[in-house]
Amino acid sequence: MEDYKAENPIAVFDSGVGGISVLREIHRLLPGEDCLFFGDSKNAPYGEKSTDKVLELTSSCVDYFLEKKAKAVVLACNTATSAAAKKLREKYQDLIIIGLEPAVKPAVLWDYKKGGVPARILVMATELTLREKKFLNLASRCRDKAEIISLPAPGLVRLVESGKSGSEEMAEYLEEILAPYKENPVDSVVLGCTHFPFARADIKRILGDVPFFDGAEGAARQLKRRLKEENLLDLSGKKGTITFENSSESGVQLALSKELFSAEI
Repeated sequence: MEDYKAENPIAVFDSGVGGISVLREIHRLLPGEDCLFFGDSKNAPYGEKSTDKVLELTSSCVDYFLEKKAKAVVLACNTATSAAAKKLREKYQDLIIIGLEPAVKPAVLWDYKKGGVPARILVMATELTLREKKFLNLASRCRDKAEIISLPAPGLVRLVESGKSGSEEMAEYLEEILAPYKENPVDSVVLGCTHFPFARADIKRILGDVPFFDGAEGAARQLKRRLKEENLLDLSGKKGTITFENSSESGVQLALSKELFSAEI
């Protein structure tokens, strides 16, 4: 890791603004670190693209982060992690690359400890995440302790990208896709896309007081652990800065990124 320095920034990447949910956890856990957040809203949503296309887009962004002297890259996007993390780690073997995966294991453990019987766990994610081998293997390993129910929710990404959390349009969309789970309730919900925590209140209004799980906190802890291992934690005591960038040229996504960073979830 001799090319990386503790004072260099942490790069946080998402297909749009959803990764702000991960950025918030990173800043909470590591308030002294400078962070560069890049949202590729111009090409969102990734979940409906091919694996090869997502790999191409993600690789391009990692190259950009290296130009910015990033000491670590967080793929704050479950879809990008599924499609690209393994190959990027092979390509950049000395770069810390932290990925996201649906928080199925914590949900299974929590539910199983509570009742000792298989629980019904709803996993909301993008189509690509749910069809990738990584997720299918994860779900298969948990089969004895839980019924894993996959629910693609591509429209939810678009609604969050459009700043429509809490809107009537989002409520109507969620009412439609979640209707089966009002009649046959689930024990917990895994938010398997970093956009989805910004719809948590909307989902809760439909499903009731069920526990939610997402991978943001775990990713932040993993990042801190890896930085500490490589002596790359910024221990200067300064207050970290947050820089927002987005591939969209309208400026709307930048404003939304800053709004979501400060919003209550």
